[in-house]
Amino acid sequence: MSEHDEELDATPGAVDAHALLALAGQHHARTSRALGTRELGGHLVKSYALEAPRRLVSTQVEAQALRIAEGHLGLGSARGSLGLAVLIVHAGGDGDYVLVHNWIEGHMSDLVIFSGPAGRPEQLRPGRAGLAPCVWEAAILAHERDAFTRHVLDGRDGIGNRLTAWGADTLEGEVR
Repeated sequence: MSEHDEELDATPGAVDAHALLALAGQHHARTSRALGTRELGGHLVKSYALEAPRRLVSTQVEAQALRIAEGHLGLGSARGSLGLAVLIVHAGGDGDYVLVHNWIEGHMSDLVIFSGPAGRPEQLRPGRAGLAPCVWEAAILAHERDAFTRHVLDGRDGIGNRLTAWGADTLEGEVR
């Protein structure tokens, strides 16, 4: 028995060691780049492009993502929105994704995910129930949680300066 087999045998039964190792073998970096901060649907929205290898966020997909975000955020007051949001436009390995995340009352957040075939922005639709961010999207959202806390909640300047600092604090480059 090899050391690798012994290691797999020592793995708790509830863990799919083979699937985890296969996933680890396929893991790679993706590129994150800021697309700017703008007002949409009554919110100040910080936008990102997230790109899998050999994929780029097209101007058509970005434009559709902005339309989707504007429509979704336009109903924000009904969900207790505080007026700050993050948009992730993800050219993934298996399709395109649009995530709209905004901060709501009580230190909570609201998240909606749209998905569709690669390069077909007109086919982006709300994701299935239970769909959550992938590891790369979650990295951006973790950065955004920290930026929101650091600049807006814990900031000491007036709200205008806090929002400027929040808008300038982006995650760009390699995301693992």
